[in-house]
Amino acid sequence: MLAEKKKGGNTAAVVRQLAGPIAESLGYLLWDVRFVKEGADWFLRIYIDKPGGIGIDDCVAMSRAVNDPLDALDPIDREYCLEVCSPGLGRELTRPEHFAAFLGAPVLVRLIRPLPDGRREVRGTLTGYENNVMTLDAGSEEPLTLEKAAVSKVRLLDDEDVDGGNS
Repeated sequence: MLAEKKKGGNTAAVVRQLAGPIAESLGYLLWDVRFVKEGADWFLRIYIDKPGGIGIDDCVAMSRAVNDPLDALDPIDREYCLEVCSPGLGRELTRPEHFAAFLGAPVLVRLIRPLPDGRREVRGTLTGYENNVMTLDAGSEEPLTLEKAAVSKVRLLDDEDVDGGNS
């Protein structure tokens, strides 16, 4: 049975619980769920993935499959726009399983507070993630270890980013 959202509860977690089995039944991986306010509007974004990537037909299929169960559960007490999308090439890593899946991948880490050398962004290769601590090979002699709580965002770098494109 799904947990219903309580006042002050986590809408994204409730929707994740609902959408996970639906995505799996369609052959997708539920990558992330976010409930965000942009301007005056609220958006419920469900990110799905699969080997070979996600296309518009996949987004439509997931949107149709989740719409009625979401309406029945009714975990959101305001108007919102449902969006189903791919996490994209420069996807954000937020959950432990994301970090585990992309060990060895190039990432861009944005920090809440600067490092002692003044940097607020670090590019490197994700070499480890355990107990909310990530390890990066950032080109120095010693690996860089960062607490997840000190990080505002971690995203994958695509080939263009790695080859010198702007992030």
